[in-house]
Amino acid sequence: MNTSASARGRLTWLLFFGRSLGSAAYIAGATIGAIVAKELTGQAAFAGVPGALYLLGSAAAAYPAARFMEHTGRRAGLSLGFVVGIGGAIVAGFAVLAHSFAGFLLGFALMGASQGFSDLGRYAAAEMHPVAERARAISLVVLGGTVGAIAGPALVGPMGRVAESFQRDPLAGPWFASAALFALGLLLTYFFLRPDPRDLGRQLDAQHAATLADAGQPGEVRPLRAILRQPGTQVAVLAMSLGQLVMVMVMAITSVHMKDHGHSLDEVSLVIMAHTLGMFGLSVVAGRLADNLGRAPVIVAGCGLLIAACLIAPLVHETYLLALALFLLGLGWNFCYVAGGALLTDTLTLAERGRMQGSNDVVIALVSAAGNLGSGLLFAAFGYTLMAWVSLAVTLVPLAFAFNLVVSRGRVRAAENSGN
Repeated sequence: MNTSASARGRLTWLLFFGRSLGSAAYIAGATIGAIVAKELTGQAAFAGVPGALYLLGSAAAAYPAARFMEHTGRRAGLSLGFVVGIGGAIVAGFAVLAHSFAGFLLGFALMGASQGFSDLGRYAAAEMHPVAERARAISLVVLGGTVGAIAGPALVGPMGRVAESFQRDPLAGPWFASAALFALGLLLTYFFLRPDPRDLGRQLDAQHAATLADAGQPGEVRPLRAILRQPGTQVAVLAMSLGQLVMVMVMAITSVHMKDHGHSLDEVSLVIMAHTLGMFGLSVVAGRLADNLGRAPVIVAGCGLLIAACLIAPLVHETYLLALALFLLGLGWNFCYVAGGALLTDTLTLAERGRMQGSNDVVIALVSAAGNLGSGLLFAAFGYTLMAWVSLAVTLVPLAFAFNLVVSRGRVRAAENSGN
């Protein structure tokens, strides 16, 4: 079996392109999801329902997807995720043509389930790399979201015109484009993601078990309680889940806040673009820092960026300052997400990864749904400033745990050096 750096690099780039295609497929549809919901129901109140169903679909699929990949391999699992995505996009497209809101929601939920599979691709990249390279591998896969954020919306107009040329509802066109993108991802993954990253991970763990910072023996499966008692695991889970919560809460309501203060849609778009750039544009930098400086210090830095965003956003009204705040928000999330994903992989044996990684992604998806709902409720009841301060308070939790881990590991290294 070829486990050379070139083979790992080739497979990581395949995971990057698979992630890019899956992200573009979802965003191509999600760009008009709220519009479709309003058109099919005639009520703006239902505009947020598809997004909620998408997140619930992702949460429902994450754990079984991880267990499936544990038994069959990453290639089979990721391929199945693309199949589910194809089905969801086709169902959504035909539901638009048939003016069926229930069918549209089913399609959106299936696309969310596909995302539950796709998100696990970052762990596939991590497990086939040595510890010192894992964060960079994760960051490259996460970077694939940038391609989707650009390519997905760009498909909406042209595919709408294609649908119109067949005398069909233009809102149906993007969903069939999504199905085609999912199909490309399926072909790429099923035929070329060989050898399976899971098998490379097994071989790597057998060769380098001693390099696993916190994990037990390669074949060991510890109780969940024992895994969660590890400081590294605690920091990883808190960084990814609460970092996601803070990012979603502030991001989800900023456009409404800006609209209330007289900003134009162009200005809103600029701020959200800055946020997307922060989320994905410097992902590789985050990965390199996490590998070179350590996971916990990068998580501390990520929490600091989130706090800065929460402080700046409610105090300014100028577009460029709001863009800065949302850029910092996205960058802070990226630092927590990339370094947290690498740290979680470090603390698990190969036999434990499927269960724990899947459980973690369920939490992230549910937290995203709660963040979307909670931000609106807090904003409506208390305003943007208090909502941002609540988000800041939430950030203090992973910050405290990560800082404590940095200090404790520093003490261990100091004791080892003094002993030598």
